Amino acid sequence: MAINNFKMNIISSKLSFIIALLAISLGVSAQEKKQKVDGVIAVVGNYVILDSDIDKTTLELKQQGVNVKDVTRCQLLGKLLEDKLYAHHAVQDSIVIEDKEVNSKLDEQVSYMVEQLGSMDKVIQYFKKSNEQDFRTELFDIIKINKLTAEMQKKVVDAVIITPEEVRNFFKAIPKADLPVFGAEMEVAQIVVKPTVSQEAKQKVIDQLKAIKKEVQEGSSFFGKAVLYSEDKGSSSNGGYYKMDRRTQFVKEFKDVAFGLKEGEISEPFLTDFGYHIIYLEKIRGQEVDLRHIVISPKVSDEALKVSKEKIELIRKRILDKEITFSDAARTMSDEKETRNDGGVLTNPKTQDTRFELTKMDPALYSQVSNLKDNQISNPIIDEDRTGGKFYKIVTVTNRYDEHTADYSKDYIRLKELALKEKQIKAIAKWSEEKIKETHIKINGEYRDCVFTNNWLKK
Repeated sequence: MAINNFKMNIISSKLSFIIALLAISLGVSAQEKKQKVDGVIAVVGNYVILDSDIDKTTLELKQQGVNVKDVTRCQLLGKLLEDKLYAHHAVQDSIVIEDKEVNSKLDEQVSYMVEQLGSMDKVIQYFKKSNEQDFRTELFDIIKINKLTAEMQKKVVDAVIITPEEVRNFFKAIPKADLPVFGAEMEVAQIVVKPTVSQEAKQKVIDQLKAIKKEVQEGSSFFGKAVLYSEDKGSSSNGGYYKMDRRTQFVKEFKDVAFGLKEGEISEPFLTDFGYHIIYLEKIRGQEVDLRHIVISPKVSDEALKVSKEKIELIRKRILDKEITFSDAARTMSDEKETRNDGGVLTNPKTQDTRFELTKMDPALYSQVSNLKDNQISNPIIDEDRTGGKFYKIVTVTNRYDEHTADYSKDYIRLKELALKEKQIKAIAKWSEEKIKETHIKINGEYRDCVFTNNWLKK
């Protein structure tokens, strides 16, 4: 993985966001200078909320650019009460956040802050803590509570399903004047030609992964090896860590290997569409596993890349000469398994529909198709896959849709998404109402005069 190097005097937006969140939770606040008496203003289950927590939340919102002028302390307390309610019932529902998972995230955040601020001493000074252990202990608790809250919210939302009848009723209930308007959209298809990887290049990666496995078995850190060598940008900085069960969206080959390992075992190198992997199974927890992995893709030669360009140029010429249609060429000659059975038509990852709204389209894709006329095929475009491997493709616009008012038949998938979101919101509201009734909640002092959306005062 390519690790970004920043100048020490430049604070990236990512660091600013992390610091904004941690500053609030770890107590970086002007209120400290005033030595304000910090009392308990609320209790939710086993969690307490301090008066200073509201000041910290205000700071968080300001750091994120939110105008807090019209946000009341009562509203902020309501949000804190919700978060603690989720965390409390996550524990009650036996949702487990392993310390190893929290420590992994903790190490990632601390390492990043040390890299950006210059030293651990500067980090401690910035967050106004006495020593590194105090800083880590408090940050550990924050991360764990946040993870518990997120898991409980996910559990409530994931249980919600929507039926076609519910979608129909949702649509019928919307007054005509209030029907949503969808912007101009298009459907896009592509044909991909990937360069052939030599057997020598494949073997080189396999041998590298075997060597890494041997070094780990002899005492090296899998975490460190993943940071150094893994090409999975989503996990390499966290030592290749993933938590998964059999329902988690991973490719079949990956899950088959993961669930075939014993605790503490490292797999042999194996192949998926992402490259060659090794998996280290850290922990088995019932139906879930904690694992780390390293993925490396074989490198492609310039000659192989040149051959793939020549092949895509020939495919394009055959389509233009009417020898074959674009969709048939995609089905028979495209190297992209995800799209070739659909004639190369792309799926919008945000909506799982085939339509892309122009104003929300990925900028790179938009630049490739925005100037194409009907039935026009782009010149060969060099692109990169999820692992950074280069390939060539051609694209075309298969359908265009003007801005229009929602139509049940044409926009079913979008309407289904809206109906599902509404049902999820109602499910969360119902869950909150029920849990508030059965949970020990106490609100003290002037905050008992607040008017809350939820019945926190149990009146």
